[in-house]
Amino acid sequence: MKIYVDTADLNKITELEKNLPLGGITMNPSITAKSGLALSELVPQIRTVLGMERLIFAQVIASDAPGMIEEAKHLSALDDNIVIKIPVTTEGLKAIKALKDSNVRTLGTAVYNVTQGLLAALAGAEYVAPYFNRIDALSGNGLETVKSLVSILEMHAPHCKVFGASYKNNQQFIDSLLAGCECVTLSTELAEKLLDNPSVDAAVGQFQHDWQAAYGSLEVS
Repeated sequence: MKIYVDTADLNKITELEKNLPLGGITMNPSITAKSGLALSELVPQIRTVLGMERLIFAQVIASDAPGMIEEAKHLSALDDNIVIKIPVTTEGLKAIKALKDSNVRTLGTAVYNVTQGLLAALAGAEYVAPYFNRIDALSGNGLETVKSLVSILEMHAPHCKVFGASYKNNQQFIDSLLAGCECVTLSTELAEKLLDNPSVDAAVGQFQHDWQAAYGSLEVS
């Protein structure tokens, strides 16, 4: 499985890349806009931080299929390892089908139910992204949606991976992984807290205290 971070903040990407085993970066138009940079500037800068192998996910803005297709082809030309996020609407499905024929890699995003995810996969999407916490917030069940998507894609569209998104805490994305998600994307706030644990800090402090008491320093000799 792979962990991605949902950000366009180059400082955050640089910091998190040092600390975490990142699969790459995901962005949506709102996140990209906060950077103040055009994607034509931003994507090469992110690539410099990530290296050549890891994936970058960037999203179209258009709401009609011709516009999505045009934008997706433009974005795809910016980088050799980029996947284009397409909202799973009627127009989005048209775009995903057309882009599959043009060998442009896509992720079906804004997935709120199993039908959306299945249709995007059958149309040619390489990934589909259920919005775990947003589904819960709308009185749905994010975990059951993920479980069902994993099962139905394994049976009917095994080329497509479930890419979990929209998490408010660690347990939600762990539950997604246990349900079979092969990828998840986390906010920078959640990613930065993955290893926060006062009990671990206390244990390390105790080890150092005991070593200092026995040897008079914290050097290993």
